[in-house]
Amino acid sequence: MMTQPILNTARLTLHPFTLEDAAIITLLAGDKRVSEMTASIPHPYSKDLALQWIAGRESQWQSGHYAYYAITLTDSGDLIGAVSLMESDEPDQPQQAELGYWIGVPYWGKGYATEAAQALIQFGFETLDFQRIVARHLSRNPASGKVLTRCGFQHLKKTEGSCGEKFEALDYYEMIKPDPTH
Repeated sequence: MMTQPILNTARLTLHPFTLEDAAIITLLAGDKRVSEMTASIPHPYSKDLALQWIAGRESQWQSGHYAYYAITLTDSGDLIGAVSLMESDEPDQPQQAELGYWIGVPYWGKGYATEAAQALIQFGFETLDFQRIVARHLSRNPASGKVLTRCGFQHLKKTEGSCGEKFEALDYYEMIKPDPTH
């Protein structure tokens, strides 16, 4: 059984979620402004939903197909959001993962999503050996697109599609694992 490692950046600590995180996740993810900009966070978001969601993360990590991290401020320990890599279940896309993230409203606009995503992308390529990482966002959420382009993703297309329970305009991105010989 492999323990999910803690990842550190200049300002952030990314660590596996614990059940103690449920109250703050409920508060931050429960903000309608967060759910309106994500594919999979319902509104309202109850503590029971947070507890159920957290309870499933360890087994998904152990399956080798998912890496979910709590984003915390290193100096205070405050949980501010989440970042994840989910391996693609598409048989024609082996070694591919999808990046996902959300940040609580009080922490928007401070570069935390970019910093956390960059750390997880590096971990995904170097440790989990993904060859391609994809991402998508609701087109009406250009801030998420800025996070992706700052991380080095290439914009692929804009199209109508399903993003969680929503069907609307989406932007799709990809990043290919850098070739260490170049």
